[in-house]
Amino acid sequence: MNQLKSIIKNQENKRRRNFLFKLLLLLILIVGFESNTWLTPFLDRYTILANIVRASIFLISGNLIISLARIITLQFYLKRTEDSRVQPNFVIGIDRLATLLNMIVILVTVMLLFGVEPLKFLTSITIVAAAIALLTKEYITNIVNGLIIMFSDQLEIGDKILVGNNVGFIRDITLINMELKSETGEIIIVPNTLVLTSEVVNYSKNNSHQVILDSEIPFYSVIQLNDLEKTLNESLSGFSDYVFVEGAQLNVIERKPESVIIRYQFPIKSGEKVVEKSVNKAINQALINWSHETRKA
Repeated sequence: MNQLKSIIKNQENKRRRNFLFKLLLLLILIVGFESNTWLTPFLDRYTILANIVRASIFLISGNLIISLARIITLQFYLKRTEDSRVQPNFVIGIDRLATLLNMIVILVTVMLLFGVEPLKFLTSITIVAAAIALLTKEYITNIVNGLIIMFSDQLEIGDKILVGNNVGFIRDITLINMELKSETGEIIIVPNTLVLTSEVVNYSKNNSHQVILDSEIPFYSVIQLNDLEKTLNESLSGFSDYVFVEGAQLNVIERKPESVIIRYQFPIKSGEKVVEKSVNKAINQALINWSHETRKA
């Protein structure tokens, strides 16, 4: 089981415990509100107290329905991906969608708290609602496009992409925009609509799931390609569960007057970003150590 899947399952176990606690609280409120108990005279006498209890029942009920749907969906997804990697975008999309639905539930809860009937209220402001929809059209489009990106497998957090004139690593995907981090550290905010309506190049996606690392080595280092390839392969041995060490290869892709540019690439089994990041660090450290040793020699 990969690391991300383990984290998700631990979080889901906590959510299940919270679900049971909220269900118990809901049953207590329903019994107190609907049955003839010692609370009944107070609820009949104080309208605001009855509204609070009624609103609380609706809030918890709505949250429980959303939580149950979320738990079932993720459980089905985790079982379906039992032998493959979990796509973080899908989990983020479920979380964002659940948050959006919970906001709607909270809005209706506030209406009930003040004794306003939601259906009558929406009917009475139909024209205003249409005007609001027109004014928020761009936001709604961005939200829909954001959900499309989250539930697709074309872009995911950690990918290096080019969108428009911006190049960076996807840091986060929200309902409104996508947050990129450039190689020099700048944060770039790109609207979701722009991502779906413009040409996007994903440098992290390829059919064979190859990890590619390029490096420039000056000629003052004694370059023995076979020895360097052996050193880098040894640094991969600790990740044999995640990469195909036998498929690794080292090639010279460009010769310059004072240096050469080498490319070390290898196929990765899961394509999980956390694993890929750890492997990249191990390879870079091995290359730095090799360069230091050859320079000393």
